[in-house]
Amino acid sequence: MTQLLPPDEERAERWWRRGPAAEPDRERFTLRARIGVLAALVAAAMVLLVSAAAFLVVRQNLTSSLDETLRQRAYAAAQSDLIDPRLLAALPPDVLGAADLHIALVYSSGVATSADESSRPPLGEPEIEVAQGGPTQPGRTAELDGVPYRIVAVRAGDGRALVLAQRLDTMTRVVTRMGTALPIVGLGGVVLAALAGVAVARTGLRPVLRLTAATERVAKTGDLRPIPISGSDELARLTQSFNTMLGALAASREQQRRLVADAGHELRTPLTSLRTNLELLASADRPDTPDLPAQDRTELLDDVRAQVEELSHLVGDLVELARDDAPTMTSEALELTEIVDRALDRVKRRAGEVEFDVHRTPWILDGDASALERAVLNLLDNAVKWSPPGGTVRLSMVPISPEWLVIEVADAGEGIAAEDLPHVFDRFYRADTSRTMPGSGLGLSIVAQAAARHGGEVRAGRAPEGGALLSMALPGRYVAEPESP
Repeated sequence: MTQLLPPDEERAERWWRRGPAAEPDRERFTLRARIGVLAALVAAAMVLLVSAAAFLVVRQNLTSSLDETLRQRAYAAAQSDLIDPRLLAALPPDVLGAADLHIALVYSSGVATSADESSRPPLGEPEIEVAQGGPTQPGRTAELDGVPYRIVAVRAGDGRALVLAQRLDTMTRVVTRMGTALPIVGLGGVVLAALAGVAVARTGLRPVLRLTAATERVAKTGDLRPIPISGSDELARLTQSFNTMLGALAASREQQRRLVADAGHELRTPLTSLRTNLELLASADRPDTPDLPAQDRTELLDDVRAQVEELSHLVGDLVELARDDAPTMTSEALELTEIVDRALDRVKRRAGEVEFDVHRTPWILDGDASALERAVLNLLDNAVKWSPPGGTVRLSMVPISPEWLVIEVADAGEGIAAEDLPHVFDRFYRADTSRTMPGSGLGLSIVAQAAARHGGEVRAGRAPEGGALLSMALPGRYVAEPESP
């Protein structure tokens, strides 16, 4: 038997407060903070590199300057008459221009003389090598009693070298102060860079915040009003793109609303008539009602079948038009004349006394065969509907360029009024003269949609025969007919 644990009130409180699928708090480290930290890290790296380079360059320059000064003094002393060892013992260092100099005369044997022991500089093998005829020493650092000195040795005659050494206390203090000041100044620069990064991020991300607020507003309220645009930078372009998307969503919503409203209006009439006829047929079968004549019953049944067929066509057209998002179609190389011939065969079976004048042109295009056949069939059905008995429907395939062909369908009817021409291919649009004619007002809309899906377009006008002229332009390529043997 399973034993239930006692309720954990603290855990239950956390559960109901946060929810079972509560997401972690992602606002703890915002994009603004990340930009500020990134700016601070970049500034810190740059300060570190600049400080290290400045420290090394300044120290090297100070050392080189000190070495050059010592060499000049050593050469000046070596070329004077004061280099006699007997005079050197009584020579004070300030004679050479500096009281902190340590001077010694080193012989090739390693013996060194100086004014006194307290003024003897640090000596070593490099200074003896110069006394023995080696090259002038470029300068080196050595310690004496824990004090660092900079030492320079130059030749002072045969078998002798004059050695000058100066304490590095002053230069060390300068370098130390600089090494302390650079990190402090750099830290200030890092802080300023972080603040500047946060400020720039706050200003730069303001349009993004507006976009975020607009997105949340759309998700909560469905309000598709455009966002105000300021400036002309990349974020302004992003806002413009977002406004374009909102406009497309608004247009799509309006199209859906119109489709539902128009579909409801078009479906109401055949459904009402169908229900009335079915009620009449049902009431005629009741025992207490007079019998319905056979001819009337037959007419009612024929009317019911016609209404069911009209509803079927209307539902099919609505399903076709509801796919307004350009569904994925099966694209293959098609011979347009074959599609036109299949559509002609279908329309001739219900065309009655209407004749057809067809002018074909071999044409290849990539597309959906069923959609194109439906479009051509709707054009022909519309022409047959408006042609009088014995009239002629002309279908012409006219190449207007090496890449474009126009299918023209002309009828022998009364034509389309000028005020109706711009709306012929609109959904559910029916001219005043066509209100009593069969149809749903969707056939030509399907033609326009099929043309758009294949990269073409449609137009309406008046035919030379006097009737309506409906055209559909399609891209493709001409195919030369094979020569007969």
